Amino acid sequence: MFHLDYGVRVLLAAVAAAASIALSVVWLLSGGSSPDLARDYEDCVERMQAQGLPDEELNSALSGCGARFAGRRKPEGGYSYYDFMQDRKFDIAGPNPTGEERKAIDREYITYLEGQRREAISEALAKQQNDKLRADIETARQPAGAPLSLTPGGVVPLPVPRRVAEQRGRAQRCSEDTLFCTISKLSSAVKDAFASSKGRN
Repeated sequence: MFHLDYGVRVLLAAVAAAASIALSVVWLLSGGSSPDLARDYEDCVERMQAQGLPDEELNSALSGCGARFAGRRKPEGGYSYYDFMQDRKFDIAGPNPTGEERKAIDREYITYLEGQRREAISEALAKQQNDKLRADIETARQPAGAPLSLTPGGVVPLPVPRRVAEQRGRAQRCSEDTLFCTISKLSSAVKDAFASSKGRN
């Protein structure tokens, strides 16, 4: 085995201590504000602002903080994540949602979309019913038109027995054709004679 004597060990310890002090000095001179070491969005923003960057670079650096950390620190402790698709905040454990928290947020988003779809259908049905009701009201408001009146020409004639109708028809034709009238009268008389003779038997 390799043994170090006491002097070499002291020398190595002194070098390590000097290196540690040098790193601390560099850290303090740089403001101790490396954005890579930030623990959350708010810490990242504080570190960027401490560097005294020009406005354009600061805005770009702050956008980088927003890209690295989705959650925002809550005053009472913990973090919240704002989902702009649902316009809603979710409580999360750390500065970024975990895989399980992402799944829960996605499930909530599916539920949100289903609610939006049902609301759109309800609004469409309500609009359709409202349009129908308005059309019915407009129809009811229109003038009814002239009142109905019964005139003699509109009276329905009562049914006439068949024999009387035949006699009327013959009477109308007799005025036009006298030969037809004579034959018609003769056949009617013969029918009546047969009918009365059958009734006697």
